[in-house]
Order: sequence, then structure tokens, then C-alpha cells
Amino acid sequence: MQDFINNLPKLAKDKHKENKIFFTKVKKKPPKQLDYLMKELHDAEFERTDCLECGNCCKTTGPLFTDKDIDRISKFFKMKAFQFTEQYLRLDEDNDYVLQSVPCTFLGVDNYCSIYEVRPKACREFPHTDRKKFQQITDLTLKNVAICPAAYNIVEAMKKSILSK
Repeated sequence: MQDFINNLPKLAKDKHKENKIFFTKVKKKPPKQLDYLMKELHDAEFERTDCLECGNCCKTTGPLFTDKDIDRISKFFKMKAFQFTEQYLRLDEDNDYVLQSVPCTFLGVDNYCSIYEVRPKACREFPHTDRKKFQQITDLTLKNVAICPAAYNIVEAMKKSILSK
């Protein structure tokens, strides 16, 4: 698994042009039942993939924190929302709350998340490959295949499935 994770940025870069062309077509004319196919591919991949063996998303990127996320997590820590924000977050160039640094402050050496039960929505939904109207997030998916081995595998399976029809 670690070799795959280490090679992932290069694999994604090598496939970037191919994936971009493929996703442009998917955006223009989404295949029938695309959301159903993506849910199926997502579920099948996560039967095989254990995120605890990887944790690359938490090691290399940080999620956006919504106001609801901040309220929920600050309550978990028995802090005021502004205290949580001050201690752990910063505003990025898009004026979104993100972690002050990566790897994620809440990630343990064993890849377990110390706030898993109350983690941000962005973490709960990552890598977003089972999201409805998948064709709307292809730009995000292009980025995620370089971070998440499961996302990479799902996109490769997606291409095989759609291009074989």
C-alpha cells in the first residue's frame, strides 16, 4: 500500500490529461445512471480499501470547516466556537476556514482520527466519489486521484466501465 501511495502523485500526473479529456466528455453528456454507477464503484472499492492503512488525505490536505462543523467540534472539546477557531483554524485565500497546518492536528500516528465522531463534513464525504451529480465535481476528483488511492482506483474503474459501453 505504501508504495502505491508514494507513486500516486506520479500515476495521477501521468493520467491527468487522459482523465481531463474523459471528464470533459462526462460533464458535457453524463452517462445514464452515472450516480448509480459511481455509488457501485465507490462501495466496491471501499470493500477492499482500509483508510486506516493510508491516511494520506489527512497527512497531505486539510478539509474546509463549515460553521456547523466548528460548532459541533467545539462542543466536543467543550470550548467556545471562537476558541476552537483561534486554536486550530485559519482563513484561507477563499475566506474558508481550514486547518492551520497539515498533517491534520487530529490524526494519530495510528491513522485514527481523534474527532472521528464529529469530524467535518468534508472528511465524512471524502473522496466524494459517491456524491450525487458526480459530473459536477470532476475538477475536485482530478485533484483527489493524486491524494487518495481509492479515488484513483474508482476513476480507473469508471473509465473502463463507461468506455466499454
